[in-house]
Amino acid sequence: MASEHDIIVVDDHPLFRRGVIQLLKMDPSFNVVAEAGDFEAAMVAVRERDPDIVLLDLNMKHTSGVEILTAIKTFDPSIRVIMLTVSDSPSDLLQYFQNGADGYLLKDQEPEQILEDIQKAAKGQTVLSASMNQALAECLREESFSKERRVSELTEREKSVLKLIAQGKTNKEIGKALEISDGTVKVHVKHVLHKLSFRSRVEAAVWAKEQKNL
Repeated sequence: MASEHDIIVVDDHPLFRRGVIQLLKMDPSFNVVAEAGDFEAAMVAVRERDPDIVLLDLNMKHTSGVEILTAIKTFDPSIRVIMLTVSDSPSDLLQYFQNGADGYLLKDQEPEQILEDIQKAAKGQTVLSASMNQALAECLREESFSKERRVSELTEREKSVLKLIAQGKTNKEIGKALEISDGTVKVHVKHVLHKLSFRSRVEAAVWAKEQKNL
């Protein structure tokens, strides 16, 4: 099978990076195109290699994961950034999803589970360590309901997209269900997040599940 997903591994521990790279080699659809241990090296690699996925550590020397995450999403929001960290802090979890992270995995998970979650992320799913699910739901619920948001702001098509986001559907799955292109789905998702003042589709999904009039 030819490599389908280009990946960059960003972590300031060389030994851990090597371990992750070896793990990724177990799936022939993954192609590790670069590795980096700091902000500058990470951004050079991202700009030169234009990856599909970046695996990013949260805490690194001389920089923070959120700084790199923000820079990557500013450069190309379509790059999927998966946090791979030791921190199980709900506040860290919320901060990274609010800044556009596409997943949050803990380093103490079984290697096979980490690989499986990265495979899901490659297909467009938002991935999260099982132990962090409840923490994220509670954080997002508290944050989301602190602002006034109205479903009536959305068009009927945008409501349909939001329902499918709440079901955990990927853009490709949403496009298939609504018989529209992936590009059109991206536009609708962008409008949904903007109109409801959400910073990530994860926030939107948690909020939408609580709406009886959706």
